Amino acid sequence: MKKALLALESGVVLKGQGVGREGISTGELVFNTSFTGYEEALTDPSYRGQILMFTYPLIGNYGIQGKNPQSDSIQPEAMVAGELTERPEKVDSVKPIQTYMEDNGSRAIFGVDTRELTLRIRERGTVKSAVGVGDIEREEVLAAAKHQPAISEKDLVPEVSTNEPRSLGSSGPVVAVIDTGVKKGILDNLEERGLELKLLPHDTSPEAVESYDPDGIFFTNGPGDPENALGPIETARQFIGDVPTFGICFGAQIISLAVGGRTYKLKFGHRGANQPVKEHGSGMVNITAQNHGFAIEEGSLDGTGLEVTETNAIDGTVEAISDESRSLFAVQYHPEASPGPRDNETTFFNQVEKVVKEDYAKAI
Repeated sequence: MKKALLALESGVVLKGQGVGREGISTGELVFNTSFTGYEEALTDPSYRGQILMFTYPLIGNYGIQGKNPQSDSIQPEAMVAGELTERPEKVDSVKPIQTYMEDNGSRAIFGVDTRELTLRIRERGTVKSAVGVGDIEREEVLAAAKHQPAISEKDLVPEVSTNEPRSLGSSGPVVAVIDTGVKKGILDNLEERGLELKLLPHDTSPEAVESYDPDGIFFTNGPGDPENALGPIETARQFIGDVPTFGICFGAQIISLAVGGRTYKLKFGHRGANQPVKEHGSGMVNITAQNHGFAIEEGSLDGTGLEVTETNAIDGTVEAISDESRSLFAVQYHPEASPGPRDNETTFFNQVEKVVKEDYAKAI
């Protein structure tokens, strides 16, 4: 194993063992509380610009199966874990996680006290950090942690968006998917419902979107501060009220900003598979998968026409917005999970299918 260091902007430097490419990675240190699903989390584009720490102490125990990647590569800048399994005990494992990190040119540190780090983040908030693997000097890693821009100063969406338009799914009702870092699980759910998807770069102009004559517009998940996604915000502003509009996570924030709402940075965010969300209408509480560090400011939606229909049962943050008169709805959590519970999967995507196909039927 290689030497490794984890530095925090506060001046704390921890020693551990490293795997993967030698060098230094910088990013905001965040934690995920899921017990399983590390392959899906590592390939989630919403983690771009961040260093992902798992609170579950043993990572890699069922290896890498290659069945559930959410993108084509590892997305976090680096990974932090308490312990990595060297010999995974799973019949369909194709490689251990260490090899997976190396094959993807990524890096990780393990053998550090992730419990203490998680408590630190919960108390003080997310911090800028750096992971150094190899013969890296302490001062070099610490300087990298301190002198990087904050997550809100980074425009990360161009790094994870598709570079050119792509067509997915069957012929039928068309959904324009504005890609700000979409997960494969979301696309799979839309395709399974007989929708033709036009996966479009984040900076596609409203005029270019209109050329596809969409029956619905979908704003995806993505990394960083939603206020930096000026192109998608303007696209949403142009189409809301004219074309059915939907969103997940980052997409819900884009829609809120487009109608005049505001977003803010959470202290340490929601990242895991156990977030309880309460439906206002039924009073039912569902357990959801989440991955976001920003949230919609509820009071800022007054007068926008958007109704908050679901909230987080722990901290009261906005979890779903809707405007039936404009065929608009979006959720902050991930109904497709990948990984996590799928309590809302069918409800959300079936609603998208219903509204899009109704619009399609009117057009013909």
